[in-house]
Amino acid sequence: MPREFTRSDRVSDAIQRILGQVITQEIRDPRIGLVNINAVTVTRDMAYAKVYVTFVGSDEAESLTAASVLNKASGFLRGFIAKELIMRSVPKLQFIYDKTAIRGQEISFLIDRAMKEDSQHVHDDEPGNDGSDPESDAGDVTSGGEKV
Repeated sequence: MPREFTRSDRVSDAIQRILGQVITQEIRDPRIGLVNINAVTVTRDMAYAKVYVTFVGSDEAESLTAASVLNKASGFLRGFIAKELIMRSVPKLQFIYDKTAIRGQEISFLIDRAMKEDSQHVHDDEPGNDGSDPESDAGDVTSGGEKV
């Protein structure tokens, strides 16, 4: 019976869980702040791991700086991973600033704005709003069908 997840998937999940705890508890650098670990991908040979992170309340320049700080501390963080996981060798960590969440918010804002503008255009195109209602051009009609 085949396994549901590959070994690299299980190692990725374990590294993500461990890093989530260790970064908040052990790294005291003020440039880092609050870190969200979005995903971890491990190569099949378990030699390298890419850690995709975002930083809460930081602009892009601060986030890139914080990612470089985490890259400099990757050896320190590998030591904590080695204590938790029973592996022959712990993957080398590479922290990458992940822009997908921010880009998703921008796209969501653009969609909301386009929908709002579209709904305004629909209301402008309805008959009777611009005074060119075809029924009002018929004039006043009496009960006998004559125009008054």
